[in-house]
Amino acid sequence: MKTKQLLLALLIACTFFSTSVHAQQKQFKTLIVTTTNGWHHESLHAGVLALKEMANKNFFDAVLHENPNGFTDDYLKQFQAVIFLNTTGDILNAEQQKVMERFIQSGKGFVGIHSASDTEYDWEWYTKMVGHMFHIHPTVQTAKLQVLDKSFPGLKDLDGKLWTEEYYEFSPAKSNDLQVVLSVDESTYNPKVQWGPKKGEGMGKVHPMAWYHNYDGGRAFYTALGHLPTNFSNPAFLDHLYAGILWAATGRK
Repeated sequence: MKTKQLLLALLIACTFFSTSVHAQQKQFKTLIVTTTNGWHHESLHAGVLALKEMANKNFFDAVLHENPNGFTDDYLKQFQAVIFLNTTGDILNAEQQKVMERFIQSGKGFVGIHSASDTEYDWEWYTKMVGHMFHIHPTVQTAKLQVLDKSFPGLKDLDGKLWTEEYYEFSPAKSNDLQVVLSVDESTYNPKVQWGPKKGEGMGKVHPMAWYHNYDGGRAFYTALGHLPTNFSNPAFLDHLYAGILWAATGRK
């Protein structure tokens, strides 16, 4: 009898332990927004899968936003960061824009990937949060990346790395406190391009590729990398991206 009681007690203890481990709260929760009202990047699918795998690996939640009418204060309060993954054009109405503003003002975070800077040009608050807006790009080329801030994590494997990308040229900075962590060496590729009357000549010695800043009570991180689907299977890029997500969601770096 005592043996049966002991086995029963052990079974109950193991069940309790297993349940408590599985119910353990994740580090943080993120919302992935992929809405496009313009160019649809081929890398979107690869990006979603990579973010889901990254979340599983690093013990956080990544939820894909699938309900266009569900972008509300009540829904967003469960998240610590919103990720705009290759979004384009005007994707939020006036009410939803206010929801996003209140989300950041409450101390939460934003992560913009690649064409997140090609999104919501007429929403001034958003353009200041992103920091630079997309202007033009030449054809996809291989160039050399440069790390400008080695104190920000996730960048060591990108320093001096040859990287194939759709290198964006940006408008002048919309905010004056951007902390640029990554740039591209314009001497290693041809930045010149012309689309009708619109021209690109490059951005000079410092051509920013990734940056972060505190913004309106919250945090914003942006990386211009992520055009090609293969980017999202590259460990160097994924380390860079996770460091930005972690900082945006928690403030830790």
